[in-house]
Amino acid sequence: QVQLVESGGGLVQTGGSLRLSCAASGDILSNDIMGWYRRPSGKQRELVATITSGGTARYADSVQGRFTISRHNAKNTVDLEMHNLKPEDTAVYICSSRRLTTARYYWGQGTQVTVSS
Repeated sequence: QVQLVESGGGLVQTGGSLRLSCAASGDILSNDIMGWYRRPSGKQRELVATITSGGTARYADSVQGRFTISRHNAKNTVDLEMHNLKPEDTAVYICSSRRLTTARYYWGQGTQVTVSS
């Protein structure tokens, strides 16, 4: 099992910034793909960004250029730096880990991000 714990959510005004952090523990493999998803109220979960152990990042079009994902393999953490936040970024942000060999996903509980207009 992999345990993921997010932190750093909160309330911010349009145009503001937030930094989310995720700490992973348990049965972690160094080549697991880490990522962030989000679930807006009443909508389905959607991809925000993922990053490989080698640092290759992928972003949703809606956050490209505004969000940056980073990973610290030695500390088993993954961060999401968010800038120029918009009301449509309001969601529960969920940390994920995907096992390459089995494609199994692990999920955190999520942290709320609210962007006021």
